Amino acid sequence: MENNNQTSTDFFLLGLFPPSEIGLFSFIFIVLIFLMALFGNMSMIIVILLDIHLHTPMYFLLSQLSLMDLNYISTIVPKMASNYLFGNKSISFIGCGVQSFFFITLAGAEGLLLACMAYDRYVAICFPLHYVIHMRKRVLVLMITGSWIMSSINSCAHNVYALHIPYCRSRTINHFFCDLPAMLTLACMDTWVYEYTVFVSTTLFLVLPFIGIACSYGRVLLTICRMHSTEGRKKAYSTCSTHLTVVTFYYAPFAYTYLRPRSLRTPTEDKILAVFYTILTPMLNPIIYSLRNKEVMGALRRVIQRICSV
Repeated sequence: MENNNQTSTDFFLLGLFPPSEIGLFSFIFIVLIFLMALFGNMSMIIVILLDIHLHTPMYFLLSQLSLMDLNYISTIVPKMASNYLFGNKSISFIGCGVQSFFFITLAGAEGLLLACMAYDRYVAICFPLHYVIHMRKRVLVLMITGSWIMSSINSCAHNVYALHIPYCRSRTINHFFCDLPAMLTLACMDTWVYEYTVFVSTTLFLVLPFIGIACSYGRVLLTICRMHSTEGRKKAYSTCSTHLTVVTFYYAPFAYTYLRPRSLRTPTEDKILAVFYTILTPMLNPIIYSLRNKEVMGALRRVIQRICSV
């Protein structure tokens, strides 16, 4: 839908689903993924909250990841689904700003949180005797609040810039949510300054944490290889490989999307990559962490037995 009326402040999202049977099938598939993500992340939060065996720093950080993923996917999918169902692709100027703010905040916070989780595993495996000191409650609170605050400040800076520039072309955004780089292709001024800030933000919130994660896990793998206990080595390897799987699913498409110059990006490719870090990753995280973690599965059984007995 195109709208060249300059008096309108609404944007129009072209969406993800084509008006065909394939689009309907894709819509149903995405809704099922959304429901799985809601159930999976809520289950992880409840299990970690109710089972005392999971009241440890690692699982506290994992519950925060589930909370972020729960809000993350809820920021994107409901609006996209309602636009498809009701055929109304418009989103208000303020609504677009709010969606963009929460998207950038949650994306940045999750990137930092994954780095905190890697640090937790690094300390637990490389310095087990100092784990209680390095990962005490105050440190955990600082990690979580720091991730939220830094990401919120970054999101505010991006949105203040994007919402105060003139949009003089069509207000049709070729995306399924208010992604600021996609919005700024509609601006009637040179936005090279913003493209530079996107590169800087992506480096700070994705590239540097990823480098930190890679370095910490390099040290962790060396420590695992030196372990004498086969059971301890197997448990440590399972935990680390699980986290690395989540990190790869999240960082790779995100960094590939936002570190490329605009001339090398296409709307279709951006939308496909966005599906990975906005929809698939929030659904996969609880599955990966629960199915490959005996402690979580054991806690889930205990919570279910407790509920059934009540």
